[in-house]
Amino acid sequence: MKLMAKREELLAPLQSVIGVVERRQTMPVLANVLLAAREKRLGITGTDLEVELAAVGAVHVETPGDITVPGRKLLDILRALPAEVDVVV
Repeated sequence: MKLMAKREELLAPLQSVIGVVERRQTMPVLANVLLAAREKRLGITGTDLEVELAAVGAVHVETPGDITVPGRKLLDILRALPAEVDVVV
């Protein structure tokens, strides 16, 4: 998976699903969010096994694919970046 997007195009959908991602999880994968890149869209999904939230953002996808990443860590990184920066994942 390889995609490029403005910081805000990743930050907004991530912020809408991060509330369901557990901080103190019994299963480490529950701290992750699923990034699913298809065509010109990035789907971001988080769950705590009771509630699942999903959001979609517009991105430039070079190589489609799926990956899970630590949700809060990704959020912290995106918040620390300058507002108009391009992010490559």
